[in-house]
Amino acid sequence: MIGFLSLGSNLGDRKGNLERALNLLEDSPTLHPSLKIIKVSGFYETEPWGGVEQEPFYNLAVKIESTLEPLSLLRYCQRIEHLLGRERKLHWGPRVIDIDILTYHNYRINSQELTLPHPYMERREFVLAPLREIEPELVLPSGRPIQEVKGEGKVKKISFA
Repeated sequence: MIGFLSLGSNLGDRKGNLERALNLLEDSPTLHPSLKIIKVSGFYETEPWGGVEQEPFYNLAVKIESTLEPLSLLRYCQRIEHLLGRERKLHWGPRVIDIDILTYHNYRINSQELTLPHPYMERREFVLAPLREIEPELVLPSGRPIQEVKGEGKVKKISFA
């Protein structure tokens, strides 16, 4: 099954946090052997979303292939967040790492634990910009091509020399 994840960090070594999360997503057979990263976007520096005053984020998007069921994928992502020191103190607040499942196969889920597709993905430019980079022909859950959708917030692609 094919899915898309959004990763973000705005505490500590933002770049390093994202790199460690990517390594744990795919390179840890002890955590879960059935997830393969297909594509990874570049890094984007983005303004915080959600009204909480905080430092800018680094974000990226990842295309994955996995045999995990949706809730198992969610728990796997949350386990990686926990391993990297994520603390859930303030909704939409600062965080060492955030891993969101944007879409996964054709699943449509609306439960207390998981909502798929991600309910805010088409409103957030920090999600759309990196996703546009790795999957420019993607048709979003709304039926609109990703190239035609612009989300809220300032986003700047960054490179590290």
